Amino acid sequence: MATDSWALAVDEQEAAVKSVSGFSSRLGGCSRGIIKTSTTAEKTDEEEKEDRAAQSLLNKLIRSNLVDNTNQVEVLQRDPNSPLYSVKSFEELRLKPQLLQGVYAMGFNRPSKIQENALPMMLAEPPQNLIAQSQSGTGKTAAFVLAMLSRVEPADRYPQCLCLSPTYELALQTGNVIEQMGKFYPELKLAYAVRGNKLERGQKISEQIVIGTPGTVLDWCSKLKFIDPKKIKVFVLDEADVMIATQGHQDQSIRIQRMLPRNCQMLLFSATFEDSVWKFAQKVVPDPNVIKLKREEETLDTIKQYYVLCSSRDEKFQALCNLYGAITIAQAMIFCHTRKTASWLAAELSKEGHQVALLSGEMMVEQRAAVIERFREGKEKVLVTTNVCARGIDVEQVSVVINFDIPVDKDGNPDNETYLHRIGRTGRFGKRGLAVNMVDSKHSMNILNRIQEHFNKKIERLDTDDLDEIEKIAN
Repeated sequence: MATDSWALAVDEQEAAVKSVSGFSSRLGGCSRGIIKTSTTAEKTDEEEKEDRAAQSLLNKLIRSNLVDNTNQVEVLQRDPNSPLYSVKSFEELRLKPQLLQGVYAMGFNRPSKIQENALPMMLAEPPQNLIAQSQSGTGKTAAFVLAMLSRVEPADRYPQCLCLSPTYELALQTGNVIEQMGKFYPELKLAYAVRGNKLERGQKISEQIVIGTPGTVLDWCSKLKFIDPKKIKVFVLDEADVMIATQGHQDQSIRIQRMLPRNCQMLLFSATFEDSVWKFAQKVVPDPNVIKLKREEETLDTIKQYYVLCSSRDEKFQALCNLYGAITIAQAMIFCHTRKTASWLAAELSKEGHQVALLSGEMMVEQRAAVIERFREGKEKVLVTTNVCARGIDVEQVSVVINFDIPVDKDGNPDNETYLHRIGRTGRFGKRGLAVNMVDSKHSMNILNRIQEHFNKKIERLDTDDLDEIEKIAN
């Protein structure tokens, strides 16, 4: 299936861990079955702690093609005087024929925005280091996989490229891309350095590419000596923001990097560039070129905002039922502060005969992916979720957002950024959106007033008993 965007083939339940013929990989005693990433049950009922690794995996599973990213790419070169190259076709990169064949077999017809700038840098001679900001779905995995496969010498039977991923599941996802792209390069072999992949002590690895998690890779390089780090040509650190949010990973990654030769090419990717990520990146990648995404300003200009006054949770539910007919004209997302409220609300709406989907933190990642897929396909018109669960999920056809609970941060202050992200979903691509806020106390009214002041946008009161008014806002 050749489209203008890259399809990372994901079977609904198989989480893209199939092996592709022509490219062999070793996963020792590790099961390559369905990914069982469950968020731990011990989480409190309060707003769930953000699990960045699960979120990243979820985004990979629900992407069927590349995101059409409108953000501008900003390139900061290590040497500002050297010419800046970008490419509009893969042929310009002079790839080995087997790799070009692999790229086209994956459905890539032309480079994505991030690939246009990153690939010439990654494939330059002599090799250049790179720090790049890139969200899920922009084609960055394919870009660094292409860089690794281009640098490998197939005749040399030892690890030459090393890629670190924050979790076993994310390592498998990247491995799947390596297998697909290396499909026509049967001499290349891939090994997974993940917990549970038991090798005999004293054994040397003959696979040219190793992908794994920091703890296991560190053991394989130092204690067990399966890998000679001095022979590594390319070092990729993927999902740096997820990496530093995981205890121990930052220190382990730095220790691995210090074992590598000075002429090893270092490539680091992160979806966000907050200070902690930037400091970490600078420790790991010397003299880098930098690619950043200029953040597109989200706007509330095309979104009609309302609030509904209620005195209890049950009244909020009744108001929601009154609104239900109007909001299901298109698709709606309903946000709750806790898992408990989200579960209660979904159950109550179902009892009333409404078709709703629930997205909750205790679900396994692939269950969440299946729920989002059904919602995207319009099989359910309403998605009830907590804030953490829905972070980063784009569903283009959402035109109504209901804040069953108004977003607050951990200190109980208005969470303006979350409010903007939540309701910003509805006004995308110039469409008109609708946001309804449920207010059930003086405190929540105060929070909403502060949000209104922050954005300098008036939020109108809505009477949900007035059916004419509801009809009016829905059209």
